[in-house]
Amino acid sequence: MEYLYIIIAAIFVNNIVLMQFLGICPFLGVSNKVSTAAGMSGAVLFVMTLATIITWLIYTQVLAVFELEYLQTITYILVIASLVQMVEIILKKVSPALYQALGIFLPLITTNCAILGVAILVIQKKFDLLQSVVFSVGTSLGFALALIIFAGLREHLDLINVPKGMKGVPAALLVAGILALAFQGFAGLVKI
Repeated sequence: MEYLYIIIAAIFVNNIVLMQFLGICPFLGVSNKVSTAAGMSGAVLFVMTLATIITWLIYTQVLAVFELEYLQTITYILVIASLVQMVEIILKKVSPALYQALGIFLPLITTNCAILGVAILVIQKKFDLLQSVVFSVGTSLGFALALIIFAGLREHLDLINVPKGMKGVPAALLVAGILALAFQGFAGLVKI
């Protein structure tokens, strides 16, 4: 039951984008089409889960043991950058269309503060490895949910008559704010 609470809290209550405001760059940048948003969501799921496992192991087995906790951030950044390079190589071979669609935003996963934030949060929350994996999967699913909903709304905005001064980014930011308010309704549902 504890793992279910972690997943619900990560997806809805403490949504990484809409409640904690981490990962805003890909949220705004890759949300023009649902297909691109889904591809970015898959890449973030893969990188976030692997990064959390690897960084948790490095922290607990190396950094904490040798009292090198002050190297946590730089170590995590190196691990995340390496994983993103691996994802980029795989996508280029497996799905060139998705690779092209993601464009500059794929390397931006390296600097996606949501991934680094989750790696740090699992240590701060003192999660064990399984809880960390569940939290990272739940958080990336929450990221995907927010990103795909937002992309769908942005696609719909392109089809309706929006006032000239609100077209594009202003309307998107307004919709993102309303979406964040909608997720605020989940506050207090579960606490982790």
